[in-house]
Amino acid sequence: MTKTKQFESGHGYAKEDWDAVSDNPPLTDAELAAARPFAEVLPKLAAAIKRTRGPQKAPIKEQITLRLDRAAVAAFRATGHGWQSRIDDVVKKAAAKLRHKG
Repeated sequence: MTKTKQFESGHGYAKEDWDAVSDNPPLTDAELAAARPFAEVLPKLAAAIKRTRGPQKAPIKEQITLRLDRAAVAAFRATGHGWQSRIDDVVKKAAAKLRHKG
């Protein structure tokens, strides 16, 4: 059985808020095991929900398809979060060099 969580201050809500919703019993292990994904239970609603970023406020980048060497992509990915921005920085520097040569 799942443990009942106790109120802890400092999470953006007051004890009174906690008490107002704490009458919901915790789910049992059997209930958790029987739970099904949202998309399985309500497929039409799940299909209707669009998960996109929406339009940019001030479009400054263009989405393209670009084929790069696997080893080069792997090296950038290995640097962690922001690897695509780092590729963008390298391309911008190369473009600046091309402009100065041309």
